[in-house]
Amino acid sequence: MAAGLSSKIMVVDDEKHILELARLYLTREGYEVEEVGDGAQALTRFGQVRPDLVILDIMLPGTDGLTICKEIRKQSQVPIIMLTARDEVTDKVVGLEVGADDYLTKPFHPQELVARAKALLRRARIEPDQPRLVRAGNLEVDLERHEIRYGKERIQLRPKEFDLLTLLARHPGRVFQRSELLDLVWGYDFPGYTRTVDVHVQQVREKLAAGKVTDPVIETVWGVGYRLELAES
Repeated sequence: MAAGLSSKIMVVDDEKHILELARLYLTREGYEVEEVGDGAQALTRFGQVRPDLVILDIMLPGTDGLTICKEIRKQSQVPIIMLTARDEVTDKVVGLEVGADDYLTKPFHPQELVARAKALLRRARIEPDQPRLVRAGNLEVDLERHEIRYGKERIQLRPKEFDLLTLLARHPGRVFQRSELLDLVWGYDFPGYTRTVDVHVQQVREKLAAGKVTDPVIETVWGVGYRLELAES
């Protein structure tokens, strides 16, 4: 409960019952909830509230959720959960590609929303007993500053991308199954959700490549999952 008291969650949805349900279950856990009913107000309220997590519906009057997500990403790495009314892979993948960290398809159980919010917020904090600096090849993962460094260059990653790379960097050479990564990084393991892992791995690869990172690399182990491979000495 105490951890939730320090966290503010902004819920953006034009359906009143969704806002009420989210507020009811999230405030029970001690979170401070800011409700926004349309896309036109979302970015203004985001700048005023500076939430620790955003729950954002894709279909909104005024400005759609995908546009809002992209605009938030220009100024913040705050964790974002997208809500979609359709159970279509393309909707979810587009949401992840524009910067969302997770997604839920309506209708959803409010306890699942709470569980995912907790998982994102938990992974955004540094555990007291975790090493502050993780090195893998020429890559440095600084948990205190929440930075990825390659020599003098900084690689900008979103929260889930950062968590994914941190896990792989802690265990170079170890093969992680997609379902295992989903469980360890996102905090849940449901059939059909492993596409989330693939999308995030691709995004991390692209950002490492843009930063000219050659050691280490994320390798695909076909039929199994992924591993972080160091260059041979």
